[in-house]
Amino acid sequence: MLRTVWFLANLIACTAWYASKAVIAGVLRIPNRPGGVYDEVARRWSVRMIKVSGVELRTHGYENVPKDQPVVYASNHQSWFDIWSLLSIVPGQTRFVAKKELAKIPLLGRAMDAAGHIYIDRQNRQAAFSAYEDAAAYIKKGMSAVLFPEGTRSLTGELLPFKKGPFVLALAAQVPIIPVYCAGTFTLLPKGSLRIDPHPIAIMFGEQIPTEGLDYEGRTELMAVTRRAIEQLRVDSKEVLG
Repeated sequence: MLRTVWFLANLIACTAWYASKAVIAGVLRIPNRPGGVYDEVARRWSVRMIKVSGVELRTHGYENVPKDQPVVYASNHQSWFDIWSLLSIVPGQTRFVAKKELAKIPLLGRAMDAAGHIYIDRQNRQAAFSAYEDAAAYIKKGMSAVLFPEGTRSLTGELLPFKKGPFVLALAAQVPIIPVYCAGTFTLLPKGSLRIDPHPIAIMFGEQIPTEGLDYEGRTELMAVTRRAIEQLRVDSKEVLG
């Protein structure tokens, strides 16, 4: 109980503090440079939330993550800890392609907008694909993107059906996909719960899946290949977490 109270207090205070810094930077029109204020506040916020939660974060397959080129991370999604874990460890500039509902969260939504995260309107197909085009332009300039092909957090911990949109983005950007599986985050902080249950979690990185030379017609096969890779990472994570 005390751990949960401590976690919630830090969640409110740290989110307000770091989000405010990003919003102010946006108002002042501070450029979105690699390693700049937007990257710094996101990483510090994430590292802080993991630390106060008493969570041991393990990684596997990190050697598959390139340090000198942008990629698209395609990850399962079970908890806010998926976001904090990825932001705390992936290299370079990384932005999320997120559902537009997050824009409505006070302060956090404005901070994400200032930092250059991309919002997707899942109810408007044309607007969604326009947002993917914007994200592809960011990626071509050297910024990686994190996408959750399921579209929302799983309520059961099982993989949900994948959306094709994220794979259209990867094809448009012509950069590799890194399949990711976040293991243990569902029982740590499930969707709809504020009670935290600290235990080890693992971020599993799979081998790169190339997209160079593929076109729009290859999106279904690319989605299937990525899903199989994530499912295998899920199996492998059992050994990493013991």
